[in-house]
This record gives sequence, structure tokens and C-alpha cells, in this order.
Amino acid sequence: MTHDTKLDLVLERKIDLPVAPLWACWTRPELLKQWFCPLPWRVTEAEMDLRPGGIFSTLMRGPDGEEHPNVGCFLEVVTERRLVFTDAMLPGFRPAREAFMTGIVVFEPNGSGTHYRAAALHATAEAREKHEAMGFHEGWGKATDQLVALARSL
Repeated sequence: MTHDTKLDLVLERKIDLPVAPLWACWTRPELLKQWFCPLPWRVTEAEMDLRPGGIFSTLMRGPDGEEHPNVGCFLEVVTERRLVFTDAMLPGFRPAREAFMTGIVVFEPNGSGTHYRAAALHATAEAREKHEAMGFHEGWGKATDQLVALARSL
């Protein structure tokens, strides 16, 4: 998959774990809540219906009581290979009033490990720049470290 560097932010890693535990951490709400945002932020609520049009919803809470709800839907689910989700649409493919991003997560088996790629696609360069300024690289990097640590424990 090619990305538009003016609109997309991408994190890629070679992870020395098989796909299965990484996939579980991405697709089981009780696991997603444990790693999905960098500490000290926490996901306190997560709901998923793993099918196109199914809900993907999280509530992130910050250390000072900040709340960041995110409700969207899955666009594509290919078991242990690919997840595509967006907040541009609500469950059932209903249009949302505002959109921040579409996420694409790819899990490619690589020997005994996984080539992991997570991308955030934005509608405008300004939205991409805003997400980058919010700390995309550091935040998604820390969250991925937390993902790997949790996946190792499964």
C-alpha cells in the first residue's frame, strides 16, 4: 500500500512475535483497553463489532480528567491480516458530522515475527499536521511498545 506523505502518518515495526497475540490485543476490547493509548492516558471503555459497518468505539481519559471519545466503524476486517476503521462513519456506515482520521493496521507474517504497519490517513494536510503536532510518532510509538509488552504476556 502506498501512502501520501502530505496526508498520512505511518508507524512501521518488525515485531518478534507472531501475528496471533498482536491481533488479539487489537480485537478484544478488554485487551485493547490495556495498551491503546500512551500512559498516563487510559482507555476506560471500548466496544467492537468486528465486521464492516460494525462499531469501533473507545473512550480515552487523561490524567487530569480529560476525555476523548471516539466512535466510528470498521470498514474492513481480514482476520490476522488487516483492520481498517474510521471515525468518518458511525456504525452501520452512517456519515459522521466530523472526521479526524481513518486507520489502517496491517499484520504481515515475517518468519517467526510480524511486520506491523499502522497508518493514520487524513483528509487534509492541516489535519495531518495537527495529528503530528499532537504527538503521533511518540504517542503511537509508546502505545505500540505497550501493545508488544501485552502481547508477550498472552
